[in-house]
Amino acid sequence: MADLLDYKCPACGGALEFDTASQKMLCPYCGSQYEMAELAQKDEALNNQQPDMGAAPAQQGDQFDWNADAGQDWNGEDANMSVFVCKSCGGEIVGDQNTAATSCPYCGNPVVMSGRLSGMLKPDYVIPFKLDKNAAKEKLKSYVASKKFAPNSFKSENKLEEIKGIYVPYWLFDSNINAAVSYEGTRVRTWKDSKYEYTETSYYDIYRQGNMAFANIPVDGSTKMPDDLMESIEPFNFGEAVNFQTAYLAGYLADKYDVDMQASIPRANERIKNSAEETLQGTVQGFTTLTPKFSSVQLLNGVSKYALYPVWLLNTDYKGQKYTFAMNGQTGKFIGNLPVDKGKLTRLFLGVSAGVAAVVYAVGGLLLNLF
Repeated sequence: MADLLDYKCPACGGALEFDTASQKMLCPYCGSQYEMAELAQKDEALNNQQPDMGAAPAQQGDQFDWNADAGQDWNGEDANMSVFVCKSCGGEIVGDQNTAATSCPYCGNPVVMSGRLSGMLKPDYVIPFKLDKNAAKEKLKSYVASKKFAPNSFKSENKLEEIKGIYVPYWLFDSNINAAVSYEGTRVRTWKDSKYEYTETSYYDIYRQGNMAFANIPVDGSTKMPDDLMESIEPFNFGEAVNFQTAYLAGYLADKYDVDMQASIPRANERIKNSAEETLQGTVQGFTTLTPKFSSVQLLNGVSKYALYPVWLLNTDYKGQKYTFAMNGQTGKFIGNLPVDKGKLTRLFLGVSAGVAAVVYAVGGLLLNLF
């Protein structure tokens, strides 16, 4: 059986949870509050172990050499499932190999599975939740209400089946780069005289090069979380990140990464390259057309960090279909897919068509009056 970390209130023995409003540990039974620093000894074993992974080169036609020194490979259990014993009630908790924090299904006690976030798996940073469950529920209501083409019945009949706060594992990449891009640009000039209309097209070779610095480029490290959903609720403010402490996980779910740093490098390279190319292209102005011909990104001093970011996931049911929404637990940015009322779209189309027909009719009447 694996071991658990839990946080007991010194005053009454109740299970402590991290409180988003006060950013402290709160006992929901007696109301006692505790500073995070008071519970730091729980993480002493984690802090005494240092990860060491070494360099991991990645080649994609450009030069991206990353020196990775965070979130190392797990040297723990080999089984896919593990059994934990709740220290409050003695119940057995079954979790998969990536579960790092959960709650006891028998007594509700929030627990952290210490072996999953210690030693070589210890995150470097965590951004604590700033928004609670009620804020996520209200955000869902306002989000749905703001969507013009959502069915009215969805706004009143959809059932919120599940809402959970989860710390999602992220790899964060820092680097300096030297980027270069070349383009073919054109400028078109037209003029006319009494007989002819002339068009002159001039062609230009354009070159841009620059040095840039990137910090905390995020890549989702969990296969359970759709990448497009997670990227849609960015950005997170890394300025509010703190050194990792397991107490922040109390009362929430958390997974360790199942996409390691090396597997995340291609996505980091892609995001850096796209951003560098967009930045350089933004410096090219005054051309009729602009066609990229070549680009090169040379990465220097690339390093990675491992962090946990706060996300609220909401699952709703509407006419037998599942709809998933996500909210940034720090900023409140909200995203999700909604059903579309085809009747509303049809009425909009017919209204636009009728408006165009009325304009054409009016113009036709004006021309008849002129002649």
